[in-house]
Amino acid sequence: MTGPETLDVARDAIWTIVIVSAPLLVVGLLVGVAISLVQALTQIQEQTLVFVPKIIAIFVTLVLALPFMADALHAEMMRITSRIIGG
Repeated sequence: MTGPETLDVARDAIWTIVIVSAPLLVVGLLVGVAISLVQALTQIQEQTLVFVPKIIAIFVTLVLALPFMADALHAEMMRITSRIIGG
């Protein structure tokens, strides 16, 4: 495997990681911002209030996005194995 091919595989792997993790990160960000806004508006300064809704939202998103994530990882594995087989 040459240098440019190695960089292509690394770039594809990093892009796949970004695509797979994006739904969970976006939901965590949105829930965190929404709860922080509610805390600021109601002046409730409880530090642990953020964790339970964020964990539940991320878990629900994980369950819903799992087929998409598996397909993206499977496609990346197929691209890597085709490069290995192709030489």
